Order: sequence, then C-alpha cells, then structure tokens
Amino acid sequence: MTVLIVSGTGTEIGKTVVTAAVAAAAVAAGRSVAVLKPAQTGVGPHEPGDAAEVVRLAGSAVTAMELARYPEPLAPDTAARRAGLPTLAPAQIAEAAQRLSEDHDLVLVEGAGGLLVRFDEAGNTLADAARLLDAPTLIVAQAGLGTLNSTTLTAEGLRARGLTPLGVVVGSWPHSADLAARCNLADLPKSSQVPLLGAVPENSGMLPPERFRAAAPSWLAPPLSGTWSPESFLTAWSPPPYAPAGA
Repeated sequence: MTVLIVSGTGTEIGKTVVTAAVAAAAVAAGRSVAVLKPAQTGVGPHEPGDAAEVVRLAGSAVTAMELARYPEPLAPDTAARRAGLPTLAPAQIAEAAQRLSEDHDLVLVEGAGGLLVRFDEAGNTLADAARLLDAPTLIVAQAGLGTLNSTTLTAEGLRARGLTPLGVVVGSWPHSADLAARCNLADLPKSSQVPLLGAVPENSGMLPPERFRAAAPSWLAPPLSGTWSPESFLTAWSPPPYAPAGA
C-alpha cells in the first residue's frame, strides 16, 4: 500500500487528527510519509491548513502538499465557484499523489468532508481520484448515534464504485463513552462489513506533538503500523448487561 485515501463519513469527526496519527505511526515504523490535501477550504491565504496540522502533530519528517485553497468553509466545488477560483479535477489529485509516491513509502490523501463531496462542476469526487489511483480508502467515523448508517453508506459507496474500504477508525473516541458508542464498537464492522482499525481518543490533537507521536501507534491496528487490538478495546469498553427500568 503506497497511497491511502482518508475519507470521513462527514465533517468535524477527526479526519485530520487520524491522518496525523497514521502518519506518525508509519514514521515510527521507519516509513517515509507524505500527506496530500487536495482542497483546503475555510482557511485564509497565510493560515496553516490541515496538511500543516498533520506535520505539526506527526513531525517534520512528513512531507506536506496542498493543491488548492478556497477561503469559505464549503464543499470544494461551491467554495471555488463562489471565490472565482479554478476547481480541482481527479486527474490532478492522482498525478500529485503518484509524484509523491515516487519518493515516499506512504502517501496519505486527505479528503474534504465525506467521500462524495463534489470537487468540480462535473460532479467528480474523492472516489474518482481513488479510482484513478487504485488506492484503498480508510473511513474515519464518529463514535455515537448515527455512525452505523453513515459508515455503512460510505463503505457501500466505495464498493459500488469498485473501490476497497480498508477499514474504519473512530476519529474521536469519548473519554466517557455512552451506551451507543460502546455498542457501536461491535456493530460497526458488522454493519459496514469493514474491519475496525483503531480509535483515536478525543482531544488527541491538543496533546503536545511529542506525546501525540509516542501514543499514535497505540491507537491504530497493525495494518496501519500500530499496536491497537480491537479485541482488547472491545473487552475494555463492552457495554453493561441490559437492566430493565425499575429492576
């Protein structure tokens, strides 16, 4: 696996922090890593974007590249149209990722929002870039209610396009997980038919970078260069037995 697409089931679910964790774990395993952010939205010209945040957390050994930047926090196609800027085609994303793969063991391509967010007027999405690259996709999901549906839809969307969902990582695992989150740990792989490959604790992006890098492998399973065990995690967070009200 040289190129890995990182796509969320929606926005604000920890996609960038998961990308940073995967990068940090890969670097710790001795791999050279690049992160590609095709379209950065909602960030000013001189402000750090998601790719810069990955480098801050995972370390300066990670190469960062951004292809387009749009000022408003909208879908790339809409943000480009409103700003009067060129949109981004899947071929441009694929070409940039392939160039990076010539000099890196792993290239992480972080999408914008969910898998089928439009990048251009033709309706092309991150899935079209993944097809050109023949790259698997890591799905970043939320922990609580609603995640079974959105994660399963994302996995089915990938398979319908002949693409491979590599696995699911929970982007922000609560320090005090409720019943829904605990049950979802076992139900996510059943519903989506995709293996659970990690759970990143909430607020991990606020850790000092050195602590983030040291901890990252413990949040991710071996296919992502980590040491995390889904079986152990499930055991630790298994929900309590059902107790009828008033019992």
